[in-house]
Amino acid sequence: MPDVQYLGHSCFRLRGRDGIVLCDPYNRSIGMDLGRPSAHIVTISHDHADHNFAVGVKPLRERLFVVDGPGEYEINGVLITGVRTAHDSQKGAERGFNTVFVIHLDDVVFCHLGDLGHELTQTQLEEIGDVDVLFVPVGGGETIGAVEANNVISQIDPRIVVPMHYAAPQLSFEYQLAPLDKFTHERGIKELNFEEKLTVTATNLPAESEETRVVILRPVNE
Repeated sequence: MPDVQYLGHSCFRLRGRDGIVLCDPYNRSIGMDLGRPSAHIVTISHDHADHNFAVGVKPLRERLFVVDGPGEYEINGVLITGVRTAHDSQKGAERGFNTVFVIHLDDVVFCHLGDLGHELTQTQLEEIGDVDVLFVPVGGGETIGAVEANNVISQIDPRIVVPMHYAAPQLSFEYQLAPLDKFTHERGIKELNFEEKLTVTATNLPAESEETRVVILRPVNE
């Protein structure tokens, strides 16, 4: 029964019976304090300070497994697929590349888009496959904004969507991120209801015939 905690910005901690996966940890230079979370596995979508701070993570076993590029990985029963994408809309010419990670944990499929900069190609969609829970950037800046995020959600068609990478008072970026309510407005959500954590199983997910559910998580360090 995996549970998901939001640690702010684009960082999530996925905890299941097969292990704990931490996605895109950041360092204090962005204005937020991640603390020292523990994990077995860290995924890093790209090499920027707001996504790549694996050295700040406490290993839960003899070593911390860091996955930072495309490919297929199996680590202590956790299956991870990295799909190469671009960090911009110009095939990587402006900001280089980004890795989307698909994480199979306790019969639930999570997908973390990192700093995806474009809508997905058919080949990328086939590599990603079926997704139960999608972590999607929505704030624009150096990644997709509300409109593109909505289009990518339609492309992937997950059961649950969790927004990330949007404006927060603590963030100290040179560029401005859009607020969360720009995305929720795009989705037709009139009221922001924050949840402390998300617990999912293969049996409690919304049915495939149901509309994708948006879950807004409150950062645990807020």
